[in-house]
Amino acid sequence: MTENNSTEDSGLQESFLSHLIELRDRIIKSAIAIIAVFVCLVYWAPDIFHLFAQPLLQALPAGGKMIVTDVTGSFFVPMKVTMLVAFLIALPIVMYQLWSFIAPGLYQHERKLIIPLVVSSYSLFIFGMAFAYFLVFPTVFNFMASYNAPLGAEMSTDIDNYLSFAMTTFLAFGITFEVPVVVVVLVRMGIVSLAKLREIRPYVIVGAFVISAVVTPPDVLSQLLLAVPMSLLYELGLLIARFYTPKPSENDGPQDGESKGTDPQATA
Repeated sequence: MTENNSTEDSGLQESFLSHLIELRDRIIKSAIAIIAVFVCLVYWAPDIFHLFAQPLLQALPAGGKMIVTDVTGSFFVPMKVTMLVAFLIALPIVMYQLWSFIAPGLYQHERKLIIPLVVSSYSLFIFGMAFAYFLVFPTVFNFMASYNAPLGAEMSTDIDNYLSFAMTTFLAFGITFEVPVVVVVLVRMGIVSLAKLREIRPYVIVGAFVISAVVTPPDVLSQLLLAVPMSLLYELGLLIARFYTPKPSENDGPQDGESKGTDPQATA
């Protein structure tokens, strides 16, 4: 009996170590992909930062400019922006490595759902960042510039502060645009019913305005630009979730002949 327990413990330890080794390899491959893209883009780092700062530069009044208050800011801030762009470009590879790691532990019907979710999550995150860059930034910066003019205040922003503001806004809108994916996953996995999500709609709308008040600048316009899309995306998620409502037979577990195991393509 003791020998059997010892053999089982040894097998579990080997399995755990093999998973850790595979996870390490996946992380290394993801990091190499990001670094490779970064190296290819680093020469154009000043141009990338200029494009990144374009919404603010266009909102500055005549004679307005961005400033650097840190000795190394003019070097590291463009590098950080370039790294962000490299991460976004390499994100599909990172997601593929993540998918390849978790795929062997999923049932067949769950694997079929993962790829559409990964593609839609990446696309919606990019759309959220684009929404912030092309609509939210120009609107907010022009709105704030109009307040500075009557005060006679000169609008000059430190590039490090602008990076911090932009990163926070990108993250907020990128995550916000993931609302349809979250709704679909909740319904498809049977965690929350579609009827219940429709029932709590008023609370979700109130929550959207509370969240927007916390993560956006303290002006009503910015809050509306986040809360309204979040509410509309929740409605979109409810519409899409109708097609992913689990059938009664799927709630009983995997179908006949369906099991968890290693997918040769996933572990390639």
